[in-house]
Amino acid sequence: MYFLYNLLILISWQVLKIAAIFKPKLRLFVEGRKGVNTLLQEKLKKDDNHIWVHTASLGEFEQGLPVIKALKNSYPDHRILVTFFSPSGFEVKKNSKEADLITYLPFDSRGKVKSFLDKVEPVLAIFVKYEIWPNYLNELKRRKIPTLLISGIFNSDQIYFKWYGRFMRNALSQFSHYFVQDTNSETLLRSVGLSEISVSGDTRFDRVNEILGRDNRLNFMEKFKKDHICLVMGSTWPEDEALLTQWLPNVPENVRIVIAPHDIKKEHLQALRKSLPQDSVNYTEAGEAELLSCRFLVLDTIGILTKVYSYADIAYVGGGFATGLHNTLEPAVFGIPVITGPNFQGFKEAEAMVELGGISVIENSESFADTLGKLLEDESVRKRQGAINSDYIIAQKGATEKIINYIATHLKI
Repeated sequence: MYFLYNLLILISWQVLKIAAIFKPKLRLFVEGRKGVNTLLQEKLKKDDNHIWVHTASLGEFEQGLPVIKALKNSYPDHRILVTFFSPSGFEVKKNSKEADLITYLPFDSRGKVKSFLDKVEPVLAIFVKYEIWPNYLNELKRRKIPTLLISGIFNSDQIYFKWYGRFMRNALSQFSHYFVQDTNSETLLRSVGLSEISVSGDTRFDRVNEILGRDNRLNFMEKFKKDHICLVMGSTWPEDEALLTQWLPNVPENVRIVIAPHDIKKEHLQALRKSLPQDSVNYTEAGEAELLSCRFLVLDTIGILTKVYSYADIAYVGGGFATGLHNTLEPAVFGIPVITGPNFQGFKEAEAMVELGGISVIENSESFADTLGKLLEDESVRKRQGAINSDYIIAQKGATEKIINYIATHLKI
């Protein structure tokens, strides 16, 4: 089976190189990996102790960040190497100061794996959430390098738990220890004979709780919101924005609305602005006069939505009518009610907050208007639902501490 897997990896790499000629994102995927060996040779010192953290993309990086920070505090003499599989994560975080070195993960061929590990020689490897690469995991175990999976979450539909999943199940079994988000994941892992398991929770809750301790002030939001009720619609898709445009005739005068589209390409922003009333403005074009007078503010930039959520009285999180729900934890941590579309299943934290009553799920423009109307009219309802969300998030803290304690007590790094 390993022969077939390695053959498939080699064929896939050649196909990707050809496809990259025509697709810019794949070009980044292929071209970015060409310089990994040179970068490692230039930046890594033979005498350093390296802790390697692998993340698939941006979401997994954010998920692993509390552990990365804790490792830097606990092991200041070690250097942290972070690898990305996806260009979308690497391109955003390649210059982050949170790690000592950030690069792409070389493709999972035996030659590339051995070359990578020969250069890095990690004293500890940490994979975040999902990434299961058979050649990497086998070689790490062969070299007796402790390898942890953190914030893992599993379901019975995954290949590891099927009769035909023996090959990937064997790869999964190479980890030294599994830190999983829930007891269902633990039960599934034990059902296939794995035992080194801790139910630690999700490190994202530690990450999102850190948000409350930082300075979230934004001068432009102070001017825009003033003493009005503020609705922030974050990471919206066209389906989400259509709900707002249908509700426009009913927007109360005391409400100010921030729209942060998922797509900030020029064409989409122009179409969005045309659908809004004239008292709307793009963030990058807004002067003080516009901020004081407009009722609709379009965030035509990235990187500030989390701080903007701190000014919200109500948040709508997009994606629930499109490709998949975006981050509900970032607004919820500020103790505000959250609204989403119907496609929230599979997002464990959203499922929990829906069940508890902190997230309201809407099905169409009518329920969108009805839900918003009730929240805008009754401050006590907003406070009650917001408290449900903040209490839930606070109660989930602690995964990072469990992981770091395990490393300190069980591993000699």
